[in-house]
Amino acid sequence: MIKKINWLIWLVLVILWNYGFPQASPFQDVAVAVFLSILFIIIQLLQSRYLKKSSSRSKFEQ
Repeated sequence: MIKKINWLIWLVLVILWNYGFPQASPFQDVAVAVFLSILFIIIQLLQSRYLKKSSSRSKFEQ
């Protein structure tokens, strides 16, 4: 579910970039899409690490 939400946010940001900067060159469009992709990959890695840390805690720990 989180992957779908992240993808949807990425898509909305790419669409906003394209409509917000219509004079941008194709190179700039691709560069922004790649930058956003890398950013969301990093966010996904951080989310998975956080989930692993929170799920690895024992229920007996206080």
